[in-house]
Amino acid sequence: MRTPREAARVAVVDPEGAVFLFRYDNEEVGVHWAMPGGGLEPGESPEEGALRELREETGWADVAPGPLLCTWEHDFTRAGVPVRQHEHIYLAHGPRRAPAERAATADALWPPRLPELLAPLRGAGGAAPTPVDFGYVPNRTAQRGGPAG
Repeated sequence: MRTPREAARVAVVDPEGAVFLFRYDNEEVGVHWAMPGGGLEPGESPEEGALRELREETGWADVAPGPLLCTWEHDFTRAGVPVRQHEHIYLAHGPRRAPAERAATADALWPPRLPELLAPLRGAGGAAPTPVDFGYVPNRTAQRGGPAG
């Protein structure tokens, strides 16, 4: 049995269409890239949690979460506890920042269909996305448990 966990993340897209991602290596799912974000605090809305997490993890005060991009659920182990996390992912536009590391990689992305979600927004003049609900996405077992693609 997995512990349910609510979370929120922010897809920060710069003017050239680059997305800010963190690299993780989780004991259950292996190496993957994900946006700033994390678990919600008691009584916190997904929007509030997304803003708090973005500021805690990046220190950026000049970016705020915008429209909902997608929701999805996935499994992973957090601090030794198996969880099923339900995530709200919001879109934000931010200034170009110097990259710390290139993310041109074959490593898994969370959510797995992130490039597909963001592709229509390039050159869309700030048009709000239509939110997508991916539901539950099982982990891959072939590549050290990375998310399904």
